[in-house]
Amino acid sequence: MIKESDCIFGLRPVIEAIRTGKQIDRLLIRQGLQGVLYHELMTEVRKHNIVYQIVPLERIEIVTRKNHQGVLAWLSVIEYQKISNLLPLIFERGEDPLVVALDGVSDVRNFGAIVRSSDCLGAHAIIIPEKGSARITADAVKTSAGALHSFPVCREKSIVRSIEFLKDSGLRIICAAEKSGVIASEAVMTGPVVLVMGSEDKGISRELLSLADQQVRIPISGRISSLNVSVAAGVLLYEITRQRSASVRK
Repeated sequence: MIKESDCIFGLRPVIEAIRTGKQIDRLLIRQGLQGVLYHELMTEVRKHNIVYQIVPLERIEIVTRKNHQGVLAWLSVIEYQKISNLLPLIFERGEDPLVVALDGVSDVRNFGAIVRSSDCLGAHAIIIPEKGSARITADAVKTSAGALHSFPVCREKSIVRSIEFLKDSGLRIICAAEKSGVIASEAVMTGPVVLVMGSEDKGISRELLSLADQQVRIPISGRISSLNVSVAAGVLLYEITRQRSASVRK
């Protein structure tokens, strides 16, 4: 549940938060808002590439009816990073990058659990899109067992362009797809890898699937035909780690 204590509101407080370098996770602006301070806010929003939504008054007043002046913002619980900055550092350490990309995973607890598994199983970073992904809340941090305080999360404007960048940088793109004819344990998942996971309802977008070097599935033998996305991510990350360990021993 969204609580008033989780956010800041009012034109001047939000403007000052942006100017002092606070990372804004989410910003709502009332439809039809005008005035000098509004234009000042929008100048800062565009300058810092902050994602925002124009919404009806009622959307804001679900959270607070105090003097919000038509502006409501949530500060980021963590500091987001850029994959273009992280990747060279990973290569410089002589390591094969393992990056997890989440396409439309919007459940907070699933997200936190994936971060926890990623941290435990040797991944270097997670990529999420600016829109359509889980908000990083206290619940997400708790489910990650605190991993979100140190594990790199890259929130990118376009997840497709980020995957294209990683592919051009020599990483293999492996997509989890239930209908794939290739079982994960039979696929080659060593070397620099991006593991792409989609939402449970829509899966991975066609645009991302078209970039895949390999689509893999987890064999299911029970009556329920699919795994929770966080469990599936854990299984596939383990398989990648297993294959990497076996490759080193040879």
